[in-house]
Amino acid sequence: MLKILIVVLMLAVVVSLFSGLFFLIRDGGKTNRVLNSLALRVALSVMLLAVILISLWQGGLTLNPTP
Repeated sequence: MLKILIVVLMLAVVVSLFSGLFFLIRDGGKTNRVLNSLALRVALSVMLLAVILISLWQGGLTLNPTP
């Protein structure tokens, strides 16, 4: 369940990235939609980082010690 949440958050960040690109090309940066997309992307990235760090701390995820 935890890995699914991480994948969903990563996909949401990518979708927000491309929606910001679309708004930048379509509007030419004249509206606030690019800024809103950036704010959403930053918030999703912070949530993704928090989920990963908390799950590492609680033992839900483990690091791979061998490359």
